[in-house]
Amino acid sequence: MISLILMVLALGVMITIHELGHFLVARAFGVGIEKFSIGFGAPIAEFEKKGIKYRVAWIPLGGYVKMKGEDPEDEDPEDVDPDELFSGKAWWKRAIIAYSGPFANLILGLLLFIIALMLPQHMEDLSPVIFSAEGVWAEHFVPGDSLISVNGQETAGFNQFLISVYEAKDSSISYQRGSELLSLQVNAAQKDSLLRSLKPQVSTRIGEVFSGMPAWRAGLKPGDVVLEVDNVAVSNWYDMRSRIVSSPQGKVNLLLKRDQETFSRQINLEENIASDQGGMIGISQYLPVTQTMSYGPLEAVKYGALSTVNFITMNYKGLYQLVKRPSQLKNSIGGPVLMASMSSEMSKKGASTMILFFGSISLILMIMNLLPIPILDGGHIMFSFIEGIIGRPVPLRVQAVAQRIGFMLLIGLMLLAFYSDISKLVYRFMYTR
Repeated sequence: MISLILMVLALGVMITIHELGHFLVARAFGVGIEKFSIGFGAPIAEFEKKGIKYRVAWIPLGGYVKMKGEDPEDEDPEDVDPDELFSGKAWWKRAIIAYSGPFANLILGLLLFIIALMLPQHMEDLSPVIFSAEGVWAEHFVPGDSLISVNGQETAGFNQFLISVYEAKDSSISYQRGSELLSLQVNAAQKDSLLRSLKPQVSTRIGEVFSGMPAWRAGLKPGDVVLEVDNVAVSNWYDMRSRIVSSPQGKVNLLLKRDQETFSRQINLEENIASDQGGMIGISQYLPVTQTMSYGPLEAVKYGALSTVNFITMNYKGLYQLVKRPSQLKNSIGGPVLMASMSSEMSKKGASTMILFFGSISLILMIMNLLPIPILDGGHIMFSFIEGIIGRPVPLRVQAVAQRIGFMLLIGLMLLAFYSDISKLVYRFMYTR
């Protein structure tokens, strides 16, 4: 319940920041404002100041700033100064006003990422034990070798080992085989080859079950251990994953163990739109090594900016793949119900993870609002740029029809998101009751 309240409050803040971006830039360009609303529908509270109506409405799924002369279907009022009309501004000013809301969400997402990275974080990692080594490195490492240190710095996890080797020019690696302590010198020219060749030991224990995905709908939980895939025993993550993603049936039968109980689940695979490596069920590896760490302000700014760029790039790549494969839209879309479920899961992992999650939502709001759909900010920007290219405004009748189509499309996506959320929850309830 607390996580749900936090999610609603966080969404309210994100929407307010978004609309405030539009509001401040529109005012700076001299556009008259009629209404500033957080939420849709009937108002919970409202007041008027300097001719602007401020309101908070019951449906917290968005908001809007109503500017004078913004709606192409409205006639320009006679008692309004033409300089205050949104429609009377230069095309590039209208584009900037439309972009200012998503830009505000970008800044908010970046700031939340930076704040989260400065807080103590529980970092999870794989055990620093070798599963296999390829090429020339098989002469030095055998399965079961434990990585002890890099240049005298103790190695707690496998990914930490990779980072230590990557960041060092030359590395002195200590590792243990049974009771024997061994060492290896790796120079700068060799390190890329080494990092690509080593695989860590990974069990078939599930670390995370992603909300809304097939495994989640089938009732799988973190900590479950996969014993068999399609009646074939599996003892490591690599064999298990290979059998799942390459299943020719489009579904897999898993035998699992939870505590002392074994049970089976038949799970339909979902197409992985991010890659062509087969289907997926939506689980991640169990990471047994936990460390607590935080970054200083300068490092947090650096890694926060990199994380923001990577997150945006990854989502645009996902949208591109979705355009290529629209049949996956229903499986890929999520609404407020699923968001609330994810918020509950994130809250269990601590404040920094929760803040990262909220930062991600703010960036997704930016990405979605910039889609070139009439009625969204991206649609306004699209019409503005068309005007800049052809030298005259898009006819008002065309804009009005396009906005109606955009509105219907948006309502359709919202209904699809609710349907997708509810159907996923029903499936999970059936398996976990």
